[in-house]
Amino acid sequence: MPRTTVETPPEPDGASLSHGLKQRHLSMIALGGVIGAGLFVGSGAGIAAAGPSIVLAYTLSGLLVMLVMRMLGEMSAAYPSSGSFSAHAERAFGPWAGFTAGWAFWILLCTAVGLEGIGAAKIVAGWLPGTPEWAWVALFMVVFCGTNLAAVKNFGEFEFWFAALKVGAIALFLCLGVLAVAGVLPGTDSPGASNLTDFLPHGGEGLVIGLLASLFAYGGLETVTIAAAESENPVKGVASAVRTAMWRIALFYIGSMAVVVTLVPWDDPAVVEDGPYVAALDRLGIPGAGQLMNVVVLVALLSAMNANIYGASRIGYSLVERGHGPRALSRVSGGVPRTAVLASSVFGFLCVLLSYWRPDDVFTWLLNMIGAVILVVWIFIAVSQLRLRRRLEREAPGRLAVRMWAFPWLTWVALAGMAAVFVLMAREPDTRVQLYSTGGMTLALAAVGYAWQRTRTRTRARTRDRG
Repeated sequence: MPRTTVETPPEPDGASLSHGLKQRHLSMIALGGVIGAGLFVGSGAGIAAAGPSIVLAYTLSGLLVMLVMRMLGEMSAAYPSSGSFSAHAERAFGPWAGFTAGWAFWILLCTAVGLEGIGAAKIVAGWLPGTPEWAWVALFMVVFCGTNLAAVKNFGEFEFWFAALKVGAIALFLCLGVLAVAGVLPGTDSPGASNLTDFLPHGGEGLVIGLLASLFAYGGLETVTIAAAESENPVKGVASAVRTAMWRIALFYIGSMAVVVTLVPWDDPAVVEDGPYVAALDRLGIPGAGQLMNVVVLVALLSAMNANIYGASRIGYSLVERGHGPRALSRVSGGVPRTAVLASSVFGFLCVLLSYWRPDDVFTWLLNMIGAVILVVWIFIAVSQLRLRRRLEREAPGRLAVRMWAFPWLTWVALAGMAAVFVLMAREPDTRVQLYSTGGMTLALAAVGYAWQRTRTRTRARTRDRG
């Protein structure tokens, strides 16, 4: 295809969207975006597999995520776009790459909306026995679909307060935990290092399982670069979010894992059954710890639903604006791509219905298909940054408000880390099927995207010839 198709960057697709997100919204989205239900609940399985070495697992995966966020921040500050990494991939390699990365991530986000709705409904139905879970899912979908159909500042306000509650909860937990470890919390004795002696209880295999579990818990950090395109100052917003990513990851993930495994024996059944944070609070004798954490997990799930509907609608809108989908999804009203919001919400609710209708085949297949999508997205981010950084240095060095550290060496280190994760996934029976299913979906999307790209190129050539 003509060189200009690849080399000419598409115009920022956020031009017709509103810019209603304030800096305080973006800052809190960035802060709270790293605190998800996967951290509060899913980390229990990782601790059971890796023992105290889960801290090492979260550190290694956290370092990889920091590199990915730095690369994404560099490109998003240079080219703010609601398409984020999808738009950057298109800039670097052509429409097929943007099509593949964008639609794969759209499917991931929409499916995640359904999963989070199911999780939130289970919590509320537990509080109100006899109420149907599907009714709660429907209520949550209607509420957050409505929130996202309104002005973008409404999404920002919801996320601001959701994030504030999550940050407050994790900060309180860390304070109580540190005091208990230090032996100065009234009514508790410091465990010292007694729970840390068996650092690798299941050897290297346990560490690998913990590493994979921790890696996927970081998903969702990309939303802040999507939201930045609708903020008052996109470049400043992205730069600020990316520069603070390191301490946020270190504090919330690595710090809290260190507190949990110090306070609670890794093989305590409560770590998996109740969740690591509930188990730790119970050890400290905090009354009502279980219900308190259920509230926090519910907030985390609702926050993720809200953010994923937002992210999916913006990615979908950006794709269609760049010619990668039905034009109906590009309709904007009041600065909001409302058709894209509705389509993303409907797909999410369809995933919920599949979990009831076909839980053992279609729904399981869908879950496996999105199992490793986040790794595919990270690879697109890394290879796009390799190409775009050199282009920016030649053509527009002033756009480099955020720079990747030690370029290009750390970019190659990150790619090597991703390749290593793929190898580890292929070795584990539970993740091997996810790897192959995601690979199949990615190849199918790439083939469709390439065919779409060739068709558009031929159509444009014929149009020029007629002219």
